[in-house]
Amino acid sequence: MPNPAVRPDIAETGRIVLAGVFYDVIRHWGRLPTDIAAARVSQVAVDRLGRLHVLRRAATPAVVFAPDGEFLFSYGTGQVFDAHGIRIDAQDRVLIADRDAHQILLFSSDGALLFALGERRVPSWERPFNHPTQAAVAGDGEIYVADGYGNARIHRFGADGGWLSSFGSVGTGDGEFMTPHAILVDRQNRLLVCDRENDRVQVFDRSGNWLQNWDGLCRPMDLFEQADGTIFVSDQIPSLHAFAPDGHRIGRARPSLNGAHGLAVDRFGDIYLAEIDPSSVTKLIRI
Repeated sequence: MPNPAVRPDIAETGRIVLAGVFYDVIRHWGRLPTDIAAARVSQVAVDRLGRLHVLRRAATPAVVFAPDGEFLFSYGTGQVFDAHGIRIDAQDRVLIADRDAHQILLFSSDGALLFALGERRVPSWERPFNHPTQAAVAGDGEIYVADGYGNARIHRFGADGGWLSSFGSVGTGDGEFMTPHAILVDRQNRLLVCDRENDRVQVFDRSGNWLQNWDGLCRPMDLFEQADGTIFVSDQIPSLHAFAPDGHRIGRARPSLNGAHGLAVDRFGDIYLAEIDPSSVTKLIRI
């Protein structure tokens, strides 16, 4: 397995074009200290200071890097059991989906645990949670959780963490899921869900009413909306797709080796990809 601590200036490089924009590809980005072991990278998120939070399946689950790739600090040791999904909201809170512990953990961007949703290590059929995958926060503070490996449902919580409603079931029809693997609340106040084994992104209003499907994907894994409304979706072709807000595909490229399990974009338009096998962070520098 490649070492994520490889210096970016000696890492593999390449170039891609996506939706008319060129990017330099830097693999094995980020420099870990020698006392933190390399591990499988699951997902990534960028905080308001531009720091990259890398979620890993390891005893040290969350590591944070400066924009130049220098290691800053770690958190979550002894608190995160099965690191799967990560998002950072407008309040700079970090939401981590602890999949097999059946919880969503909320941390400050400096790594302090604030509170948790769900009962630890207690799965629940149809109610939160049964192996959740990722969480997202709307502009008014409501929290939405993709409950992906057991329930195949989306759960809605108030800003105070109180459960409000749920929708979805196992299946292939509109509004049904096989694995709701990632979730996003976009600038149009819609829910976008990577329905992985159904090879699509499903779009809903915030009450759970189905609006449309975005097809032509192969096991989509994560999605991110950049400032201009473009939605990036990673899948296992492996490809990185760019969609206009109406679902029209405007670009496609192959920046990852085996499909990015997670992705995030910083304020400069640089894209970070979490690659599981071989495990590393890949940075796409906009040029």
